[in-house]
Amino acid sequence: MDEQLFTGVAGEGEIERAARLDAAHAMLADLRREDPELAAYAERLLRWAPVPLRRPAVIRRTASTLRVAA
Repeated sequence: MDEQLFTGVAGEGEIERAARLDAAHAMLADLRREDPELAAYAERLLRWAPVPLRRPAVIRRTASTLRVAA
């Protein structure tokens, strides 16, 4: 079982998160039938995993914005 499917990855966007959660819930349905103990663990991961943080914005500075007083 790939734990990141249930916990998320830092920097994932809303679309990626929604797709990951859809896949996680589909896998959870299979796990409930095949391995209830593993399913319970996966459900705990889904409930308690921190919400992934968005990637920090990159600030680019060019020579024209950096002026030095003489």
